[in-house]
Parts: sequence; structure tokens; C-alpha cells
Amino acid sequence: MQSEQKKSRKISLALIQLPVIVLVFLVQGCAHEEKTPVNVQAQAATKAAEQQPAAQSERPAPPPAPIIERYALDRLKQMSDKLASAKSFTYHSSSFIEMQAITGQFLTFFVDADVALRRPDKLRVNVTGDVSSFQLYFDGAKVTAYDPQKNLYAVSSPLTTIDDMVDFVLTKAQINFPSADFMYSDPYAVMTKNLTHAIVVGPSMVNGVPCEHFAYMEPGINWEIWIENGKRALPLRLAMTYKQVPNFPRFLVEYADWNLNPKLSANTFAFKIPANAKQIEFGAYQAGQKK
Repeated sequence: MQSEQKKSRKISLALIQLPVIVLVFLVQGCAHEEKTPVNVQAQAATKAAEQQPAAQSERPAPPPAPIIERYALDRLKQMSDKLASAKSFTYHSSSFIEMQAITGQFLTFFVDADVALRRPDKLRVNVTGDVSSFQLYFDGAKVTAYDPQKNLYAVSSPLTTIDDMVDFVLTKAQINFPSADFMYSDPYAVMTKNLTHAIVVGPSMVNGVPCEHFAYMEPGINWEIWIENGKRALPLRLAMTYKQVPNFPRFLVEYADWNLNPKLSANTFAFKIPANAKQIEFGAYQAGQKK
């Protein structure tokens, strides 16, 4: 499972937790790109290099050496351990994501989410805002996705843990939801995969709460996290910049109302089929499409 978690990091942070904005928004943007065969690309590159003057054929300067500050990793690990050790938790998040319109202009979409988790096999996510309202239920046996506007729902094949559920939702169902990395049994292993830089920015405040600000880099993403001071060490804000996407769009989410000992009944995670609801297959309808 550890290897599966690390693979998921590439998905969930490479698209970082687009709050139930389905991967199709990004996939469609790349679907019509024509890919040149590797051997043709190599031949073209070789020919171009031969035609360049010697002064221009020099290799580009190597990237800067990785900067890893131990304290930035230690606090991330402390936060991860806090979430992993909690038998259950709930929180509310408010976020925005920049996405490109057909005009080329980048638009800002706002989303709210409420999350309830009970380890090792219960999860519920409720999302509202500038995307269609959307709900995920995981009862320890299967995950159900429900769109209340269209009264459609889909049910997965058997799953056993939250890690399995998150992997399924992100990869096979192609649905992303707020802060999926926090759901894993070992968030630190997922969040530190492919890190090249980790630095301490300094003290900060998020909505009046003292915290520490840290910054991290990966090949395609720059991301920052604000962690509450002291032993609570809970995430209060997360920001990301997509370096491989034109115009470097940003994502920002703030967390509030953390409860690490909530009273959650089994009904919290049980999906009751609404009247006249229609069942469809995962992938038949792309959840999170704009109304």
C-alpha cells in the first residue's frame, strides 16, 4: 500500500486537490495536443543543434541544488502524524482555483467542503459552490458518488480502506476532492514524494490563529502550507502554483473547524438512495461540471 500511496501523490498534488473539479477539466485541455514520436523529436533536435552556431550549443546551466531544511520536514511530519493518529476528524474548507476559459482568461472558482473521516474505513465529503454540489460516501465496503442536482449516483466495486478508496476515486473514478492527501494513513509519505526543496518561510497568522509558514517545491508544482503553532500542528492553509500549466494558475484552500474527536454515527457514512435517483457507472457522468 505504501507504493500505491506514493503513486497517488503524483495525481493528487499534480492536480492538487482540485476541489471536486474533475480531472476532465484538465484532461480535455490536453486532449487535442498532437504528440510527435520520440524518434522524430530526437532527429529534429539533432538537426537543429547541428545548425546552431557553436556559441549557442552550450548546455543550459544546471538547476539549483536542492534546499531541504530539516525543520520544514519535521513540522510536516508532526502535522501528518497528528492527522494519521486521529481515529476520526471533521473540518470545513473554503477554496478557490484558477481555471482557463475559452477566451484564454483565467477565471476564479470558489468551493466549500465539509469532510468527516473515521479510520480505517469511513469517509464522507460534501462539496458546494461554483461547481455542482457533490457528495462522496465510503461505508467501509464501497464508495458512492452522488450529484443531488441531477439526482445521479454511482457505486464502486468492493473497497476495504480509506487509502483504497482515495486511490480509486482519484485514479479510476477521476474525481478529485479537497485535501485528499490528508486522508491517507501516512500523509507525510504521500506529500514528500518528489520534493526538491523544503524551506521555513516564518511565523504567520491565518484568521487570527498563530501558525508557521512553509514552502516546498516539486518538479511541476510549488506549494506552501501554514501549520498551526504548538502541539496541535493542524493545517490551516494550503496554496499551490502549477508551474507546467500556462499562466501558472494557483489554488488556495483554508481549513477551519477542525475536530479530532467528533461523534460520528454509522449513518454519517451511509448513502440512502433518494427517490427517483438514477444509478450510473463511474465515468459515465463527470461530477463537478459547472452548472
